[in-house]
Amino acid sequence: MAAERETHRGRHWYLWALCILFLLFCLSLGDTALRERPALASDAPEAGESAEDANEPSRPDHSHPAFAERVEERKRMVTRQIEWRQVRDPNVLKAMRIVPRHALMRPGDQRYAYLDRPWSIGEGQTISQPYIVAFMTEALKLDPNSRVLEIGTGSGYQAAVCGEIAREVYSIEIVESLARSAAKKLKKLGYGNVFVKAGDGYYGWPEKAPFDAIIGTAAAVRIPPALIRQLKTGGRMILPVENESGFQYLILLTKDERGKLHKKNVMPVRFVPMTGDVRKPEK
Repeated sequence: MAAERETHRGRHWYLWALCILFLLFCLSLGDTALRERPALASDAPEAGESAEDANEPSRPDHSHPAFAERVEERKRMVTRQIEWRQVRDPNVLKAMRIVPRHALMRPGDQRYAYLDRPWSIGEGQTISQPYIVAFMTEALKLDPNSRVLEIGTGSGYQAAVCGEIAREVYSIEIVESLARSAAKKLKKLGYGNVFVKAGDGYYGWPEKAPFDAIIGTAAAVRIPPALIRQLKTGGRMILPVENESGFQYLILLTKDERGKLHKKNVMPVRFVPMTGDVRKPEK
């Protein structure tokens, strides 16, 4: 009987040991998967995970060496290209002096970063002219509590400028390679309050709506209805719209307390076209 009890006890500990080894194996697999998962967000939260899920959004971290590079060039850019054209919002001017535009461009093009012009970033897309970025940001009237939706991440430059002022920025890019590249750069630069995903901006980001401000960085043939729905009462939207003749205008929309839209043509512009379902015939 003693021998049988010893045998039973041995089997009991053997089964427990197998269970523990199996659990350790599962945990190691999960840890590997987390390390290898490609992220489309700029900080700890996954793409699509809001700052509410991660408690408080982190403010931009300016510890990356790029912020200390070419500072005088950015100051001259703001003085000569932006302030000279009557952009006055101090938060926008400060953001434009801070964001290292060169770090969001291709390495071979970085010497052109602070010229008064847009520049190719590949995939038929461009990084916008600094003045246009500043003008559109000022039109949104952002504050530290603003939640912003951007349609067309591109290089990530406009998202970074908004992220310097706003609480959270959610940015959608239809070209997946650009979405991944921008997310990687924004994360490296420390923009923990900017979240990027690949997708068609025509549908916005409904699970994160409503937004205080919406900005489009590609020319649409019409204003997507989903974006109007996702704009908060009292919110502001600015985006380029192309008319039937092919001319583009920046359109500023505001939604009043009754939900009524007020539209204003701001200035003629030239943006790359918005692609995706916006190009399909309207139902």
